[in-house]
Amino acid sequence: MSASSLHVAIAATLCLGGTSFARAVPSYRDLNHNGRLDPYEDTRRPVEDRLDDLMRRMSVEEKVGTLLHISPPADDRIGLGRKYDLAKLRQTIAEAHVSSLITRLATSPRELAEQNNAVQKLAEASRLGIPMTISTDPRNHFQVVLGASTAGGGFSLWPETLGFAALRDPTLVRRFAGYARREYRAVGIHMALSPQADLATEPRWPRTTATFGSDPRLVSDLVAAYVEGFQGGRGGVTRIGVATVVKHWVGYGAEPDGFDGHNAYGKVARLDNASFASHVAAFNGAFAAHTAGIMPTYPIISGVTIDGRPLEPVGAGFNAQLLGTVLRGTKRFGGFVLSDWAITNDCPERCERPTAATPQGFAIGMPWGVETLSVRQRFAKGLNAGIDQFGGVSDPKPLLEAVRAGEVSMARLDEAVRRVLLLKFQLGLFDNPYVDPAQAARVAGNPAAQAEADRAQRESQVLLENRDGVLPLRAAGTRVWLYKVDPAAARARGFVVVNDPAQAQVAVIRADAPSEMLHPHHFFGSRQNEGRLDFRADDPDFAAILRASAAVPTVVAVNLDRPAILSNVRSRAKALLATFGASDAAVLDVVTGAARPKGRLPFELPLSMEAVRRQDPARPDDTQAPLYKAGYSWTDTHHVGSTGPAGK
Repeated sequence: MSASSLHVAIAATLCLGGTSFARAVPSYRDLNHNGRLDPYEDTRRPVEDRLDDLMRRMSVEEKVGTLLHISPPADDRIGLGRKYDLAKLRQTIAEAHVSSLITRLATSPRELAEQNNAVQKLAEASRLGIPMTISTDPRNHFQVVLGASTAGGGFSLWPETLGFAALRDPTLVRRFAGYARREYRAVGIHMALSPQADLATEPRWPRTTATFGSDPRLVSDLVAAYVEGFQGGRGGVTRIGVATVVKHWVGYGAEPDGFDGHNAYGKVARLDNASFASHVAAFNGAFAAHTAGIMPTYPIISGVTIDGRPLEPVGAGFNAQLLGTVLRGTKRFGGFVLSDWAITNDCPERCERPTAATPQGFAIGMPWGVETLSVRQRFAKGLNAGIDQFGGVSDPKPLLEAVRAGEVSMARLDEAVRRVLLLKFQLGLFDNPYVDPAQAARVAGNPAAQAEADRAQRESQVLLENRDGVLPLRAAGTRVWLYKVDPAAARARGFVVVNDPAQAQVAVIRADAPSEMLHPHHFFGSRQNEGRLDFRADDPDFAAILRASAAVPTVVAVNLDRPAILSNVRSRAKALLATFGASDAAVLDVVTGAARPKGRLPFELPLSMEAVRRQDPARPDDTQAPLYKAGYSWTDTHHVGSTGPAGK
């Protein structure tokens, strides 16, 4: 913390019954630079009193800026890289009065802490010194997809949340979240734009990997544990906690054909009242654990009625029935509502229908159902519907114009601002938003955390097949052919790695769930796994399985970011594993018996693409005659063999 922000403690002389004594006033941060201790700077006062004082001091422009959650300028125009563009950010803070941003920096914990400290220094220099709330997409998992997750940058590396769903252990989720919380706060991150409480009901949906599966009760329980671990308790966010923003309210997983709502072709999700109730129930744990925030989903929710009235055909961020009637009313949610990114932006022709000649690029907007409204009208509609803060926008002018025109009342503006600022006080940011970079380097990715993460990677795997007792493999001296497995990891366990299956005694193959690139010109569509789930002859991974299984007993580990169809893989693999984010070392430890897989499938695996096409995207696990049912594990019903691989 800068010395200029502190004032030496003063003494007040009080008289009580004729006796004089000195009361020490603690050092404080002179946030508004006026040389005296003001109520909102006084740590001894109740938070509500401090908040009231700050609200009285804020201009309309500062209040409007508080409702923007920006993607800050950095090495890359969308915030990627190792450093923020501090000169541009200083200008944005001064002119737009923003005090919330998402960090997408991918760098070392020490450097990330230093960069976040630099951001807080800029915020401290503003008129009222309002500290910056810094958020992030998940950083502790394997998958990195722009707009959904971020490169870890030295953080502990755990299975995807699907892996936690496979283990069905709220205590483990709570422990994971506790480790991640400490890592986040050590580098100066205060808000997790996670977890997803979305139900994985459409097998082709590309966001499945970050869910807790298809069972609403299990999802609810694991989301509650996640929130508790991150926020520091079940009663809401604490001063040592990280605020969670649970997403995406509600029905996001019910996207026809699995097409995602980031894209114009995925702007509508279809449910009915019964399926909608299941998707809502998945959020119950978030409310029970008092999550700080909720993020509405992108798509228009169709086919649902609330109190006998059809939902308005607008994206959830503009829907007063979803945000007011159900979220605030039925569920009595009192926290803050943060929109998903760019819902007030236009979606021009190259966004709606990009081509090879005119790809979407950065023409990104998701104003689903309100395309004909002006940007100003979208801000007004969203705020009046229940949004408290808008993600991914940095221009306050449209919202400011709406307020000045009376399209948004001052009471509604103040209500939203209070929710955003209250969280800053609860997190202790007004008192000290700075972190120690050296401590960040010690906390993030520390050996104890990674040891538990490694164990979770191993145990979350699901054994699907183990014919002829091929597992565990005897490693010492066994000749193995590998595909997508690090040879060094195999040699470290005693395997002899060969270059041809014909020379091997056994093959170990890692494969990814199949996918297609159906929308290569869309910004998000080109980054998401869409389309088919079945292995076909021209898939490189399946070609490797065919080659190996024709020569030797073959062990296949498939990473299930979506529910793959394994019908033709099962018939060729002696042993079959499902993984949900695991290192080569973790897979080999399971294959050799050094670790035992304890997972069970977090969703069913369909028999065929025809079965996938016939199922209801809004209902979980409803394909006809699935190859493996949700909850399946070979380990539950079979004894795992104790001898080595079959010889040639």
